[in-house]
Amino acid sequence: MNRLRDWFDRLTLYLPVFLMGLLAMATYWLVRSTPAIEASRPAAPAQHLPDYFMRQFSVKTFDARGLLKSEVTGAEAHHFPDTDTIEIDQVQIRSFNEEGTLTTASALRALSNSNASDVQLIGQALVVRQASRDTSGKEQPALTFKGEFLHAFMDTERVTSDKPVELTRGHDRFTANSMDFDNKDRVLLLTGRVRGQLLPARTP
Repeated sequence: MNRLRDWFDRLTLYLPVFLMGLLAMATYWLVRSTPAIEASRPAAPAQHLPDYFMRQFSVKTFDARGLLKSEVTGAEAHHFPDTDTIEIDQVQIRSFNEEGTLTTASALRALSNSNASDVQLIGQALVVRQASRDTSGKEQPALTFKGEFLHAFMDTERVTSDKPVELTRGHDRFTANSMDFDNKDRVLLLTGRVRGQLLPARTP
């Protein structure tokens, strides 16, 4: 009886050690059996592919008063979601500023943002701002820009180009290797080989 009691006491003494060892072995087996977690793969870069296209289309936008702000037409257009830009073939654009002055633009091809406020015109590019009157009532003659590349910012009424351009203002004509024109500030910067032809104003 005493021997059985001694054996039971020893068992009680070593039982925690035995259980800890069993737990360690079970934990080791669990770690070995669990499949390794794959490293998270980096997201695939967005591809420059169109998500929709239009043919022989016309898209109009309106201001808060319901007045026509711009109209874009073209033979074919492709929208690219990665840059939220639209490539347009045979583009024609009409845009009105806050005073209602009309500016038109056309080219063989264009790259535009989603609301046509930033448009790059490529190939036989032409931008025309109709004659108007400024806030003081002074008449502003029509402006015409021609070139193989024109960058038109419709909302800010700015036209730039790093390619040769031709500018006609009323009866005056200028050519240059590059240009930056700000209609709101009435600032024209011509650079490179600049030539100009100024004609006297015609009397009635």
